[in-house]
Amino acid sequence: MNVSDLVDAAVAADEKLTKTQAKAIIDGVFKSISDAAVKGEEVSIPGFGKFKVQAKPARTGRNPATGATIEIAASKKVGFTPAKQLKDAVNG
Repeated sequence: MNVSDLVDAAVAADEKLTKTQAKAIIDGVFKSISDAAVKGEEVSIPGFGKFKVQAKPARTGRNPATGATIEIAASKKVGFTPAKQLKDAVNG
């Protein structure tokens, strides 16, 4: 599923909503989640899950082509933890 599919699903769920309005809403939601992640904030959506920034420490790795040891820099990643309701729905 991509953004176009989400827009189509939103329009199908509410006949008063246009595709332009649905796209603006969906883009706004994703932008809000991104802005919160940049600030290091957690985004919790009840019944769906949580988006949280996690720090990854520096570590030693290997170049798969040469086998040489390399240093992998510390970084941050955005993790997603699904809510119990979503896990239960996926697992039937």
